[in-house]
Formats: sequence, C-alpha cells, structure tokens
Amino acid sequence: MKKEIYINESLGETRIAIQEDDQLVEVYVEKPDHQRMVGNIYFGKVENVIPGMQAAFVDVGYEINAFLPFSEIENSDYLAQADDDYSNSRSGKRHRKNSDRIEVDLQTGQDIFVQVIKEPFAGKGPRVTTEIALPGRLLVLVPNANYIGISKKIWDKYERRRLKKIVSSMKDKDFGIIVRTVAEGKSDEFLKNDYDALITNWNSLVQTADRNHAPTLVYEDMATASSVVRDLFTPDIGKIVIDSRKLYRRLKKYLEDISPNLGSRLDRYKSKIPMFETMGIEAEIDKVMRPKVWLKSGAYLIIEKTEAMVVVDVNSGRFIGKKKHEENSLKINLEATREVARQLRLRDLSGLIVIDFIDMREESNKRKIYYELRKELRKDRAKVAVSPISEFGLLEMTRQRIRLSLLDSMSDECPTCHGSGRILSKDAMLTRIDHWIRRYRSSHHDLRLTLHLHPELGEYLREQKKRVLRGLMWQNLVHIKIKDDASVPMDEFRFISVKNGEDVTGKIGLEKDNLD
Repeated sequence: MKKEIYINESLGETRIAIQEDDQLVEVYVEKPDHQRMVGNIYFGKVENVIPGMQAAFVDVGYEINAFLPFSEIENSDYLAQADDDYSNSRSGKRHRKNSDRIEVDLQTGQDIFVQVIKEPFAGKGPRVTTEIALPGRLLVLVPNANYIGISKKIWDKYERRRLKKIVSSMKDKDFGIIVRTVAEGKSDEFLKNDYDALITNWNSLVQTADRNHAPTLVYEDMATASSVVRDLFTPDIGKIVIDSRKLYRRLKKYLEDISPNLGSRLDRYKSKIPMFETMGIEAEIDKVMRPKVWLKSGAYLIIEKTEAMVVVDVNSGRFIGKKKHEENSLKINLEATREVARQLRLRDLSGLIVIDFIDMREESNKRKIYYELRKELRKDRAKVAVSPISEFGLLEMTRQRIRLSLLDSMSDECPTCHGSGRILSKDAMLTRIDHWIRRYRSSHHDLRLTLHLHPELGEYLREQKKRVLRGLMWQNLVHIKIKDDASVPMDEFRFISVKNGEDVTGKIGLEKDNLD
C-alpha cells in the first residue's frame, strides 16, 4: 500500500493530509490560537472525588476541571487495597480483577500528575489519566511501571526478542518501556540515545513540578505536524511533502537526528499553486463537510452527527442492479462498508455510531458485512468496538474520541440555526409575532409599533399575508409598520415603539421572568 503525507501551512491553520493508494483517509487541523492538549502532562490538584461517579475532577489550569475516571488510575499510590484488586498480566502490566467498583486513595487538594488523553469538547473538560507516557521517536517511557511492551506491528519473533533484550539491559525497574514500530532494525546506540533523552525529559518534568505550585503544565507535547511525523513516519510511508520552508527545515533536522535514512523521503513543495488544490485534496475536504457521500455504484451515504451519536444511512440511490434484490443489497452494502470505514477516519467521527444498511434477509450476508467492516477498521489507529447487525438491520459500533471531529475543527456553529441546520418556518414566525403582540397589548398601551424583520420575511408578510396582518392589527387595536432589516436573523423579530423609539421586544420576556 502506497502511503503519503502532505502538510500545508497557511495564515489561518496547518493541515496534515494522509493518503493511502492516492485516496485521502485522514486530515488533521491545527489552529495557531487553539491550545492542543492531548499528550500534555500537568501537575494538577484534585478538586473533587466522587465515588458514585467512579471519577475525580482535577484542576489543571484549564477553565473547566479535567475528568479523571477511576478506571484511568493505574498508579498504585492512588489506589486502595492495590494488592488485592490487581493481577499481573503476561506483559507485566497490572489489571483489575473486578472493575465494577474501584476504591481510590485520593483526597481533595491532593497534588497529582495527569496526562490528557482527550481534548475538551462541548462544555466538557479534558479527559486525563494517571498512566503517564512520554513518547520518543523509538520508545515510549512509562514512569511508575515495570514492563516492556513491543509493538504488535513488529512481526519477526527474533527481532522482538532482540529489542526486548536491548531494552531490558538499559531500563530502570521503576520505568516501563514500549518499543515503537519504527524501532525495528535500529541499533543499540539509537535505542540508548532515545531512552536517555526520555529519562532527561522525565527528570526535567519532575523538577518543574517541584519548583511550581499546582496546577501547572510540566510537559507540552509537539505541535500536530511534528507529532504526526513522530508517530506516523514509519518505513512504509513513501514520502512527506511540505509547502512551508520553516516547517520543512525543522522536520528535516528532526529526522537527521532520529532517522537519517528517512530524510530522503521528505520533500518541499515549491509551486505557487496551493498544494492541496494540485493534489485534489482541497476538493475532497470540501466533500467531507457535506452529509451526502456518493459511491461509485451510484449508491450514497448520509452521515449525520448529533450530540448523542453518529448515524449513517446507506441508500441505493442511482444504483440499478441486474441481479436479485438480496445480491444487489449485498453488493451495495459491501461497497458502503469500505467507504464508511474511510469516512470515520477522514471525518474523525467518534462515540456511538449506528449504521443502517440496506435490508438483507440472509444471515450469511449480514455476517459478511460485519466481518468486512472489522477488516477495514484494522487500518484505523483509533480504538473501535463493533457489534453484529441486529434484527432491525442496524450495526452499532463505538470509536475512540481523541480530538475534535474534522467538521468541528473546520466549521463554526451557525448563529441562526444554532447547529440544528434548520430555522423556524415563516408561518411559525408569524405565530410567534401574534403571541408577542397579544401579551404586549395586555399590559401596555402603545398603539403604534414598527416591526423590524429580515427582508425575506418582511416581503412574505406584505405580499402573501396582507389579510392576516390586517386582522392582527384589528384584533389588538394596534398599528404595525413593517420595516426590512437585514441585521435581524430570519428566525427573530424586533418591535420598536413609534412613540419613543424604544426597542420593546424584550419587555415581555423580562416581565415574565420577574413574575417567575
């Protein structure tokens, strides 16, 4: 499989696009004014411990306290009855025998090291863990642990044995080590240099915490572009193309220090035509912002993201099959399955995901769809869990959330519809105006009002609802003059008293609040 990474830096943001076999599969967006938190380590202070929620809240200096589930507390210093509640796995990591209820030894006001594993989102603070992991180019250092983990992508058993032997000879018993995929084939010297650099970083981190009062940031992870290179630039990546001279130089120096043999795969894009437009990536990103995704067969997906879940609907669209209904449905569903897996990665959708496939009767065909989706999701670096298709023809799955979805990263909530995608109809607005006037006239004696409306709604009232408007004025014994005002949103209105020029729209709401 051909893999390539393209990094575009502009005034507003830095974007990283990853392609597999010339098909866009992942996009990362980094904004200069957005503080990226995943990977950051904080010396925080425990604000609340809530056993009923099986969680604690930690002040890390962010506007909202970080959320620490008890299930993310791996350090035995923070656990009650650690010896009884844990068992050792073959990898050396400790696992809970019974995770239904975890007893912790945390106190309000206690200082604690935590690392962010999920960005804050939708009014929720960042999610954190006490299992600190310092990533290097070849190794990951895990303080307060004592195990060696080897990347599952290193298949050769002799290479795994060699790496484990090298790491065992250098590591301290108070640290765990995870050997990354890119370490395959690296010499003792390279591994030792990476380990020493990680130990230096950890000691510096501890010293920073000792010199400062909690909460304080003690370790800041790399910027997105650099972290993508560190985490994804494995030998199977064909090339990385960058259109920023400054970023190109920085990453080139980084690769020269860590993996000189990969430096030749780093290219700088020099054309004046935007790189993402030349590569067709810009057009693909534009499609991602839309809910409809067309498939080659003529079928299409509808992808809707809500607060509670992501819903994917598979539709036959323009597909005209020449076989029986069951076979046609299977063909569309298999094609949709591969595209759904790509779209989940590309849009970075997470949480509960429900996929409504075209109905199939045969259980064997439903199993084919289930196993095909599982196979495609192996390419995804996020953790996923998939259940078989239910009796209602729905497949449920979950996908790990680490950062904001691409839609949230590249768009803002509409100030008119507030994210719903819809606004009140013109007739519904007329009903609201009617109710407002009745309430206002019951307690005020103004006989002349000016109604400020969006021009489109104003024209609708003047041209199509003349009689309704006239009846409204007669019923309430008030004269209303309509004035077009482009500054008024489509689903709002504004009443001005002709007598004194005062905006009286909010008076009804204020009086109601006072009564309450």
